[in-house]
Amino acid sequence: MERAQFQCLAAIDFNPEAVEVFKANFAHVPHALERDLTQFTPQDLEKLIRTRHVDVIVGGPPCQGFSQARQRDGANHGPRIIDDPRRHLYQRFLSFVEHFKPKVFVMENVLGIRSASGGDYFTRVQAEGRKLGYRVTPREEDATKLGVPQNRKRQLFIGIRLDVPGYLANELLPAPRAKPWVGVTLGDAIMDLPIVRAGGGAQEMDYDMERRSDHVGTNHHHYIYKVLEVKKAARLTAHDSRPHSERDLRDFALLNEGENCKNAMLKRGLKFEFPYDKTSFKDRYTRQSRFRPCSTIVAHMSKDGLMFIHPTQNRSLTPREAARVQTFPDWFQFPVTRTHQFRVIGNAVPPLVGEAVGHAVQNLLHSAASIQDGSTSNTIAFKSAVQYLTLPSSIEEALDWLSTLAIQTRHQLRKLDDQTFLRGWHALLYLYPDLHPDNACDHGESTQISKSHILGQLDLSERYLRTGWPVALELIGHDAWRRYAASSISEDDFYCSEAQRSGFVAKEKSENRRRQA
Repeated sequence: MERAQFQCLAAIDFNPEAVEVFKANFAHVPHALERDLTQFTPQDLEKLIRTRHVDVIVGGPPCQGFSQARQRDGANHGPRIIDDPRRHLYQRFLSFVEHFKPKVFVMENVLGIRSASGGDYFTRVQAEGRKLGYRVTPREEDATKLGVPQNRKRQLFIGIRLDVPGYLANELLPAPRAKPWVGVTLGDAIMDLPIVRAGGGAQEMDYDMERRSDHVGTNHHHYIYKVLEVKKAARLTAHDSRPHSERDLRDFALLNEGENCKNAMLKRGLKFEFPYDKTSFKDRYTRQSRFRPCSTIVAHMSKDGLMFIHPTQNRSLTPREAARVQTFPDWFQFPVTRTHQFRVIGNAVPPLVGEAVGHAVQNLLHSAASIQDGSTSNTIAFKSAVQYLTLPSSIEEALDWLSTLAIQTRHQLRKLDDQTFLRGWHALLYLYPDLHPDNACDHGESTQISKSHILGQLDLSERYLRTGWPVALELIGHDAWRRYAASSISEDDFYCSEAQRSGFVAKEKSENRRRQA
C-alpha cells in the first residue's frame, strides 16, 4: 500500500513474529501493535493514532475457519460442520470500519468463504458492510495475472463509502513494477540463488554472482531487479534449508520435475518409502517445476516442505525462495526462526497483489475527488456520446426510464437497442448509487423486505440480502452484464460513475428541499 503512495498510520496483528518482522522492515510506521482484536477496541486505536481520519483500512481476518481443508477437528462444509470462532473475526474487522468510517476498506480471505456454511458468511460480510454505509463488492483475484509466480487465488471484499462516487474497474491491473507480461514462473524467481543441500545454507550468505549472471542473461532481468530488487540487498538472507530424513531424500530423488508422488505411482508405477496412507496423501511429495508458477505458498510450510521440493535440488524450498515466490524483495528481512519465517511468509498477501490493490484504490479516490469537484462534467460528452444522451436530468426522468425497462421480460430486454437499454441502466445507477454493477448477477438466495418502494407497477421493497439488489430489477442487471461481456456497451457506460454522481446530487437537493419544507 505504501508503494501506492499511502501513509501507514498503524499495523495490528495477533502473531508476535509477524509484528517483529513488520517492525524490522517498517520502522517508520509509528504503531506496530501485537494485539488481540477481540480485546483491543477501535477507541483504543484512536487514542494511539490521535485521529479518526483514516482513508483506507485493509486487513485479513484469519482464513483458517473458511479453508476447504478440515480445521480444528471439524469439517468446514456439509453436515459435519463445526463452528469455528475464527469465522466471526470479520465482525471485529468491520467494527473498526464502523468506527473510523474510511472511504474504502479491503478485506482479504480464502476462496472457501464463498461456500462455507452454504455461502452464509459470504453473504453476511457483504450485507453487514452495506449496513455500515458501503457499496460492497466481492472479487476473486488471481495472483498470477498480477505478476506473482504462484497459483494463488484469494477472495477480496472491497467496500466504498456511499458518499464516494465511482467504481473499481472489473479487473485489477498489475503494479507498475510488475513484470509487464503474464506467465512469470518459479524459475524466474529462484534459479539464480546459490545451490544448497538439505540442512545447508545459512541465515546470511553471499550471492552467487556467476549464477545470477547466467540467470539474468536468459531474460529474467526484470523480475530479479525490478521485483526482487536484489541491488538493494548487500547479502542474501534466509536461504537456509531445513534438513530431511534419508528416507525422504530417497523419495524426493524418485520424482521428476513437475511431478507429484500420485502421478509417479499411477503413471510410472513407482513405490515410495513414506509411511503415510498412500490413498489419502497422493500428493504428499511434489517436486515443483521451473517452467510453471509454483503451488500456493502456505503457512503449513512451517510444518514441512514436502509439497515444495526444489525443481532441480534434492530438498524443499528455503524461506528466501518462498519469500521470492510471494514477491517479497530480497532486502526484506525475516529476523525470526525458520519455522516462523515460513508461517509469516505463507500468511502474507503477496506484495505485488497488495500494490495492485493500492493503485486501484488510489485511482478510485483521485477519480472520486475529480467527480465531486465537477472537473469531469464539462468533458462527459467527449468521453462517450452515448453516455451523454442516456444520463437522466431529474429523479422523475430516471423513474420514467427505469420503469419502462423494468416491465420488460428477458426476451424483450434482449431485443432493445443499446441506447434505450442504457437509459434504463443509467437510471438504475442514478436512483440506486448504493448498488455496484459487479453485483448484478451473484445475489444468493436470501431476500429481505426493506422500506416500501413502488416504481410504476413494480414493488421494489424486496431486496437480495447478499447484494442489496432489488429482486424486481434482477433481469436488468443480467442483461447489462450480457451486453458488457459482448462489448455492445463500453466499460465507461457499464460503470457509469457520472450517472451515480448525478444521482447523489439529485437526492441531496431533494433532501434539502424536504428539510426546508
